[in-house]
Amino acid sequence: MASLTPLLETVALTRTFGGLCAVGAVDFRLHRGEIRAIIGPNGAGKTTLVSMICGRIRPTSGRIVFRGRDITQLPAHARVALGIVYTFQVISVFKRLSIYDNVALPAQRRLMRGLRGRLALRGRAVTERVDAVLGEVGLRGAAGRPAASLPYGHQRLLELAMALALEPEMLVLDEPTQGLASDEIAGLSALLRRIAQEATVLLIEHNMQVVLDLSQRVTVMDGGRIIAEGTPREIEANPEVQRVYLGR
Repeated sequence: MASLTPLLETVALTRTFGGLCAVGAVDFRLHRGEIRAIIGPNGAGKTTLVSMICGRIRPTSGRIVFRGRDITQLPAHARVALGIVYTFQVISVFKRLSIYDNVALPAQRRLMRGLRGRLALRGRAVTERVDAVLGEVGLRGAAGRPAASLPYGHQRLLELAMALALEPEMLVLDEPTQGLASDEIAGLSALLRRIAQEATVLLIEHNMQVVLDLSQRVTVMDGGRIIAEGTPREIEANPEVQRVYLGR
């Protein structure tokens, strides 16, 4: 159940590129425990918004607040340390490394946040963490294989495992179902529901069936602004959303 206190809030968040306003004065709130989808047509500003939230793009103006702390000026790696973890639209794994090593790298980074972790890096702490995460995404039995040997859908799962190894408080996913077959989408949706028991999930998604089935609330963007927010059913019935996004 989502908390009434926002985990994340943006205040008049804006990003311009020359004369183009990609995101304009967006006020956005995300609550703990949510699975929130951001939808909208191409060029709506979705990826720019989440890139500012994650620290990959600096805002032109406005503020970003996470757990009550202003993080607007923090670099991306500092936001990861706070618990904001982002996966890319294009799969980003180390294909020449083993599946185990791909997950061990972020697991080590997570453990190194504390002295105890630094002392345990060569012990069983990393192995236990990697084994647990690979088990969660269904790749435990393939740990020794090179990442390049995995089919596309399983590479997406590996990337998700790498994110989970960082123990995110907020997991941000950019089009996680892109390129997946229908059975893979169903499996990923079930996995995200389990993840949402431990972490807040924010995703950009174009597959409306996934949005309707998975998300608890939906934010709709168009022209760099939020034009609607509500439950999936409310959004599906919204005339403005139907006109702008659903083409009705």
